[in-house]
Amino acid sequence: MSAGPGSAGNVIAALCSLFIPGLGQLVQGRILAAIFYFLLAGVLWLVTFTLLGWLGNLIACIDAALYRPRR
Repeated sequence: MSAGPGSAGNVIAALCSLFIPGLGQLVQGRILAAIFYFLLAGVLWLVTFTLLGWLGNLIACIDAALYRPRR
């Protein structure tokens, strides 16, 4: 779906991951990464009592935006 950083597919994936961590990776077809970021954000939300939960969303968003598929 995506051709590299800045492509329309990566922008859509980044927006998806901003709202639900891992959803952007799932849109890109990266199932293991999607599970990892979903669990990472969930753990951050629970362990820090929501203080750093936003960090998991941001990390997943950046990863989805900068993803470049192997050629």
